[in-house]
Amino acid sequence: MSLDSAKLNLWLSLRRFFRREFLPVLTDLRLAIILLLAIAVFSISGTVIEQGQSVAFYQANYPEDPALFGFLNWKVLLSLGLDHVYRTWWFLALLILFGSSLTACTFRRQLPALKWFSRTWKFYKQPQQFRKFALSAELSHATVDNLVPLIEKRYQVFREGDALYASRGLVGRVGPIVVHASMILILVGAIWGAMTGFMAQEMVASGDSFKVHNIVDAGPWAAPQIPQNWSVRVNRFWIDYTPTGGIDQFYSDLSVIDDQGQEVKHKKIFVNEPLRYRGVTFYQTDWGIAAIRIRLNKSPILQLPMARLNTNGQGRLWATWIPTKPDLSAGVSLVARDLQGMLLLYDTTGQLINTVRPGMAVEVNGVTLKIDEVIGSTGLQIKADPGIPFVYSGFGLLMLGVLMSYISHSQIWALQKDGKLYIGGKTNRAHVAFEREFLSVLDQLGPTVVSDAASAIAKQSA
Repeated sequence: MSLDSAKLNLWLSLRRFFRREFLPVLTDLRLAIILLLAIAVFSISGTVIEQGQSVAFYQANYPEDPALFGFLNWKVLLSLGLDHVYRTWWFLALLILFGSSLTACTFRRQLPALKWFSRTWKFYKQPQQFRKFALSAELSHATVDNLVPLIEKRYQVFREGDALYASRGLVGRVGPIVVHASMILILVGAIWGAMTGFMAQEMVASGDSFKVHNIVDAGPWAAPQIPQNWSVRVNRFWIDYTPTGGIDQFYSDLSVIDDQGQEVKHKKIFVNEPLRYRGVTFYQTDWGIAAIRIRLNKSPILQLPMARLNTNGQGRLWATWIPTKPDLSAGVSLVARDLQGMLLLYDTTGQLINTVRPGMAVEVNGVTLKIDEVIGSTGLQIKADPGIPFVYSGFGLLMLGVLMSYISHSQIWALQKDGKLYIGGKTNRAHVAFEREFLSVLDQLGPTVVSDAASAIAKQSA
């Protein structure tokens, strides 16, 4: 056997295996349901388990003893990729396999069925062909010409001699194909977003500029999406408080700066009102206290950084140490809870010695300490997902396909032969309405010999 013959035989064997063995399994509805359930379960896990956090976060929240459900600890979670479910190879493989199943089913079943239903030349030429219909009749004193005026307003009618075919609602048959196409589009968008998108988090003090660096999650092809030639400046960050002292809303006034230092976009953002620029979205998600500006006696304004204290979940506190002597041998600790409330001063023994508000001055260790300003910092979540347009388009197409699927596809056949008119019909949904319509047409045509099934329907309708 020559090499070319061996290659040909191998190709034919693979083709035969694909068509006879693999393709029927791929288009099996049971496989599609299993894949859809698996995707749903892992999607839920990605919603319940915090995504893109640090190893320390998972160690603190998912300890080895006691493990969640007896087995889920931070080591298992990280090894399975449950900290970034939507970018794991196995989740993407599920999406690709499910998309392949939908695509194969569309081309193997849906499109051929649509092609058959669109064949207007499908006429029946023998009376016995009408016996297969659950709804059919035989009339002695009617013709195809009598039938046409009764249905042509609601149906598209085609004739071939004494044979007639009429249909309406073919768009109902297109609906399932549109649904399949929309789901494939959603899967493409999800996969593309997972491969090319990224998520970052930044905590930026009011007045500072930054570039996106703190990437917490990114796809393997995300590099082109990460901003390189532009930055963002936080012009101002502030918080609106309620009369009782609670936080009402926090805001960030942001400017996008190009590589020439020019402002190209400006927007005030808050929760649920992000800034979008070149496919990158900046969300307002958190806040903090970055620094405090003070004056000691008549000194220039000093800016000291504030650090967040570990309170074991008992609220937020920030603190700094303020020296009151040039040699740093004495000082006080300042603690703040928010941007507008009372600031607490403690001595080196941990005793509360005074309280002060921004704009006020107090005497500590023989010097006048004035609080000039508490500088807030904005917590921004930064995301880019190029697959979003595909996903949104897919959901819009899905809703359209579902609506289309509710339209009934009804068909009527008729044949005039040997002095009799044979008529039959069927529909894919709204059977009762179609049966009543069919019987109404028969009543208008005159005396009828109806099939057994149609007689039973007529009695039920009566």
